Amino acid sequence: MTKKITLVGGGLSGGLLSVFLARRGYEVFVYERRADMRSGRYEGGRSINLALSNRGIRGLEKAGIAKEILDIGIPMTGRMMHSREGNLAYQPYGKDGQAIYSVSRGGLNIRLLQLADAFPNIHMFFDYRCTYCDPETGITRYITPEGNEVEDKADIVIGTDGAFSAVREAFMRGRFNFSQTFENHGYKELEITADELGNFRLNKNALHIWPRSSYMMIALPNPGGNFTCTLFLAWEGETSFDTLNSSEAVKAFFNREFADAVPMMPGLTDDFFGNPTGTLATFRCYPWVKGNAALLGDSAHAIVPFYGQGMNCCFEDCIVLDELIDECDHNWQEILKRYQESRKPNADAIAALALQNFREMRDLVGSEAFLHRKHIEHDLTELYPHLFKSQYELVTFHTTPYEYALKMGAKNDRLLDAIIDGKLEDKMGDQSYMEPLIKEMLA
Repeated sequence: MTKKITLVGGGLSGGLLSVFLARRGYEVFVYERRADMRSGRYEGGRSINLALSNRGIRGLEKAGIAKEILDIGIPMTGRMMHSREGNLAYQPYGKDGQAIYSVSRGGLNIRLLQLADAFPNIHMFFDYRCTYCDPETGITRYITPEGNEVEDKADIVIGTDGAFSAVREAFMRGRFNFSQTFENHGYKELEITADELGNFRLNKNALHIWPRSSYMMIALPNPGGNFTCTLFLAWEGETSFDTLNSSEAVKAFFNREFADAVPMMPGLTDDFFGNPTGTLATFRCYPWVKGNAALLGDSAHAIVPFYGQGMNCCFEDCIVLDELIDECDHNWQEILKRYQESRKPNADAIAALALQNFREMRDLVGSEAFLHRKHIEHDLTELYPHLFKSQYELVTFHTTPYEYALKMGAKNDRLLDAIIDGKLEDKMGDQSYMEPLIKEMLA
């Protein structure tokens, strides 16, 4: 009988999953290669805020901390597009009352660790770097903070150790499919500061986007009145990180492309040259299960961040695994088999959706044609909620499978094309005309 489960990785996925497993009565050992975030010594090197939506909220509800996280998160009800001239165009994400939440990555991870610490059957070790994993025997080895090697043996090992997973590396010693696709763009984090009174300089309830065709900048609000900005830019080429190699070049670029933001970014050049440039990649692999070990979260399916679903997808992995424990009566071979079968197609779907949304955010959101299309889509969701849901709504405000959302997005596009090409906007309110058309196109 399975009694001990080892999680290699104590980030967001590992923290949430440890709580779910402990509640089921398992002895849970968590090994994290970084320092304990609660010590103040943690250096993450990753985005400081995340977009939390329904799938992730459901995971936090199961852990019992959703309300407190939402209370300190900032709701974002739509996108605010900034043109080169400084003109603004707002596009709601969904219906009234629907929002995604800007939350602190570090704050959320710390809260999950605090929650895990309350369970006597969760044992956490920090600054432990995994150097070996045997999926068949459940043996893992680690280098401790003192430089010693220790060995752990568990009934089940789950890799929750992120995109560059040590557990996945062990899977690769046998028959294993793996691919990593790096984008031609990287990213750099910058800051729009609060004003002299500590107030937001921009609408705090929107995700701000400066779309510029081959590159873009976005900004998410923080509780302190500032915004975390992220510049997405090509690595090489005429306009790229490669050519922005001096303060003068950075200032000229921002004054030309993001002029309305520059007065709100007093530390622009210091941030630009002081902060690391991150990579954007999609990792795909299969199988996710080997012997007595499994991959979960980014170790199985790291994606680019452009649908805001990385964390939400990982939390959904945890929910599915937790629910299968009951359904399979703690039979871990069956649990892992069904977990893999359920999640792999959906992980592939959200990976495709994230890349699709990158092109949309970067190239399309500022165009009149795109905004017109989104206006029609929004009208359909309001007028015919029983028949039509946008792809974004299905992904963000529902928990229907990602695979279904991907398929419905293609059908929605056919319907929108028919309305726009047929100039049917004046018939949008005519139920006798529109309902048969919607049913036909979405069948």
